[in-house]
Formats: sequence, structure tokens, C-alpha cells
Amino acid sequence: MTKKIIIKSILLLLVVTSLTGCIFKTEDSLIVGSRNNTESIILSNIMGQLIEEKLGIDVTYKENLGGSNVVWNAMVNGHIDVIPDYTGTIVINYYQETAGNADETLAKTKELVAVDGITALNSFGFNNTYTLALDEDEAEQLNIKTFSDFAKVSNDFVLGAVFEFIDRPDGLPGFQKEYDIQFKDVKGMDHGIMYRSINAKEVDVINSYTTDGQLQMYNLRVLEDDKAYFPPYHALPLARTEILKQYPELEEVLLQLAGKIDETTMQMMNAKVDNEGMMVETVAKEFLQDAGFISK
Repeated sequence: MTKKIIIKSILLLLVVTSLTGCIFKTEDSLIVGSRNNTESIILSNIMGQLIEEKLGIDVTYKENLGGSNVVWNAMVNGHIDVIPDYTGTIVINYYQETAGNADETLAKTKELVAVDGITALNSFGFNNTYTLALDEDEAEQLNIKTFSDFAKVSNDFVLGAVFEFIDRPDGLPGFQKEYDIQFKDVKGMDHGIMYRSINAKEVDVINSYTTDGQLQMYNLRVLEDDKAYFPPYHALPLARTEILKQYPELEEVLLQLAGKIDETTMQMMNAKVDNEGMMVETVAKEFLQDAGFISK
């Protein structure tokens, strides 16, 4: 009797599990992922909303997954289908290869990710690279315009930097070596805290990104990478090749975004979220409407 009850229970569980899968997983669906920063989430929503509009595919968003390596591993392991990423990050951080100019780095990106069953499409149109930013008045007083200028006085400055920049080979370690920079101290923090920290004088200089929306809010000077140490970081869509075969029209839809977002546009979208408190979904929808991809 006990054996029969166990068998019936197992069969019932299998039926329930099967039905649950049917209820919550539709055939025409895919997952769009993003890192734990505003720009990545905006780009994922732009892609997701465009996919839903043009193809009628249900999109599930996996946002704030973590840093670049976390999102990349999820992509390679098939847990997400589409993500935004950056050419320099892919070539140097994921594959430990050497980047070249913008075209060379894009070509190498496409070649490298293909081995892992991923297709890299063409860039959205902007390069979001690392830089340093410090108080405008102090920079003027010390005549600091470039990284080389800053290297002469770096011993007096406390750096506020995102944890990923501190650890990545194409981040702080190589940057310090290239410019012979030594900070008074280095404080790791989340991206959203950096600008508040420098505004509160808790740090003296921060590692910012060229498309950061907060650069419009604070009186900071962005320094020039005069030795061109940092490689191109052109943002672009990545999609699992398997999902592109499943939905042949998907690649064409994502390619519509190629060259449509420049640095200024991306910085303004970031600012709407970070400075004005707008919802990411709203900012993404406004961009798609203004660009003529979806109707108002």
C-alpha cells in the first residue's frame, strides 16, 4: 500500500510540474539581462521593448544581476538570451586578449564570442570608456587636464572607484602602471555612491564613465586619457546564437539600433534616471518613440 501511495505521489508531482511549466513559460519568450548599473538596465529595456513591439515576443527582464563577469557567465551558460555589453570589456576582461582600435576591437569581439555560441551585433553608436573626474575648481587651480597632469599630484588624492574597476586587469592595476599613479588611498564603492562621495568630500577623485548622467549634475572636470591607455568600450547587443536561430527576425530587429545612440544621448538618458528619478522603462520608451521605432 505504501509503495502505491509513493508512486501515485510521484506521478502527481510530475503532472503538476508539467502544468506549472505550461502556465508560466510561453513558447515565444526570451530573457534580457543587465548589469547592476543604470546604463545597462536602460539598454536592456530599449532592446526588450523593441523586441516586444516588432516581434510580439514576451520579454522577461533579469536586471541588476551584478558586475560584468556575473552577467557574462549567465549569458555563456544559457541563463539569459540577450544583453548589452562593451567591446573592450569582452576582449580584455572575458578573453584576456589585446584590444586595438574601434573597428579591430569590434571584429575581435565578434570572433571571440562566436566560439561560445554568442553573436555580437554592431554597436549602438557610443563609446563609454573609463575616465577620472575631480572638482573643477581644484583641477583649474592645479592645472590638471590630463591623466599625466594628475599623476604629478596623485599622492595627495583619495580615489573613489567601483569595485570592478579596482579588480579588473584593464582597470586600476594597468592604469596605475601606465601613468605611474599612486593614490593616497583607494576606496571601493558602488557606482551610484561615487558622485555623492566626491560631493561630500569623502573622496577627492572618482573613476567615472564618459556617459555618466551625474556628470551633468556636479561641477567636475573629466580628465583626458592622453596616452590612450583605455581601449574602446563600444556598447553593443549580444544574443545567444541559438536564440537567433529560434527567432530569425531577432537579429534584424536588434540591428535597427546600430548607430542610433551617441554619447550625448546615452548620457542624457542616464541623467533622466539618476538625476531626475524617471523610471527606466519610461526613459527607454521615450527614446524608442523619439527615434521612430514605436508609435507615441
